[in-house]
Amino acid sequence: MIGISVYPYKEDLAKTIEYVETAGKLGVGRIFTNILSVPNLENEIARFKQVIAKAREYNMEVVIDIAPAVFSELGIKPDSLDFFQELGATAVRLDSGYDGFHEAMLTFEKSNMKVELNISYDNPYLETVLAYKPRHGAIWGCHNFYPQRYTGLALAHFEKCSKQVKQLGIRTAAFISSSNATHGPHPYNDRLCTLEMHRDLDLITQAKHLLALEYIDDIIVADVYASENELMKLVKLNKDVIEFNVIFEPGVSEQEKSVILNELHFCRGDINDFVSRSTFVKLKLKTATIPANNTAATLYRGDVSIGNDSFGQYKGEVNIVKQTIQNQQQLKNKVATIISEELFLIDYIQPWTKFTFKEA
Repeated sequence: MIGISVYPYKEDLAKTIEYVETAGKLGVGRIFTNILSVPNLENEIARFKQVIAKAREYNMEVVIDIAPAVFSELGIKPDSLDFFQELGATAVRLDSGYDGFHEAMLTFEKSNMKVELNISYDNPYLETVLAYKPRHGAIWGCHNFYPQRYTGLALAHFEKCSKQVKQLGIRTAAFISSSNATHGPHPYNDRLCTLEMHRDLDLITQAKHLLALEYIDDIIVADVYASENELMKLVKLNKDVIEFNVIFEPGVSEQEKSVILNELHFCRGDINDFVSRSTFVKLKLKTATIPANNTAATLYRGDVSIGNDSFGQYKGEVNIVKQTIQNQQQLKNKVATIISEELFLIDYIQPWTKFTFKEA
């Protein structure tokens, strides 16, 4: 599911409502908002209600980020979520938690809301909550975002924490950042992302990476406002394959282009260190003619090739090059190159991984 974030206390109300409406029409499924450290929170409640009401018109999930201190600040009981339900929220995210028992009991509270936990820390917190047997399906997990450069999660840490949560059967979420956005919930903002390596990447590449990792269910744009074009691309992104943007070589044939763009490719189950092999497509080209064309002597990481007529039983096989190789006897036509920003996604092609190509 794709999500956006809004921070009504920092924004023009009409613009934020319009943003939510645009997202809802495009198929965005959830909204994240924050009432931590909101100045004069009681005076902002009406604004939150209006924005959330618009989101609920489009059946969007609405998750409010809170902490134990918020209950005392608002003068509400810590074992009741009625206040947040009255706002229109469908879940609360506990940025910091209690003792595990309290979180589990909140899932049985009459509001029937979901309770989302912070999953960016490597500790047994989630297991403790689950040990107290919360309502089935009522516990979700969501990573933090990090406004300060160089403080986002390391990839290995992110993978470790996310994998542990997924193995427990918990729905997961993480944040990405829009280059079009201007603000988040805090005064300082140098892009809002979960993974530090995402900070300077474009929105769609960040999302592709999270999908390729296969640990994250919900991808949320943390800062405001993402452009309508960004949201449209996000919603349309195929969640089940890795989609590579490619630049075609001059002189590539229409047949070669069609094989690259119009087929669903998948990597063979017996992988190697040098190329990812899409071999099933060659069956459709058994009687076709593929003349030698742009038979570069050396193929580099990210190059996409097709076996030509001289390659015998390998004619029509599509390869993504993983590391520099020699094009022995010029048997492969170099037809395209994956754009540089997406080269790292090659490493996520595993046995039987499905992938497609799109012209950049």
